[in-house]
Amino acid sequence: MPKECKNHEKNMKMCNCSYEPCSRKGYCCECLSYHKSMGELPACFFSDEVERTYDRSLRRFMAQQASR
Repeated sequence: MPKECKNHEKNMKMCNCSYEPCSRKGYCCECLSYHKSMGELPACFFSDEVERTYDRSLRRFMAQQASR
């Protein structure tokens, strides 16, 4: 993880990731890279309710968008 990020404090105010041991919280570049490698999207793409399911799949994202 990066030792410094000028936006970390600001990012943390917007981060809705509920996975407590996550070391990428607030480090958006690291988070995006990680989830992309897993074929997923990060928590911030989902509503809080959907995010808590930890289903970060593209399919779940599309279903969430369709239900809006």
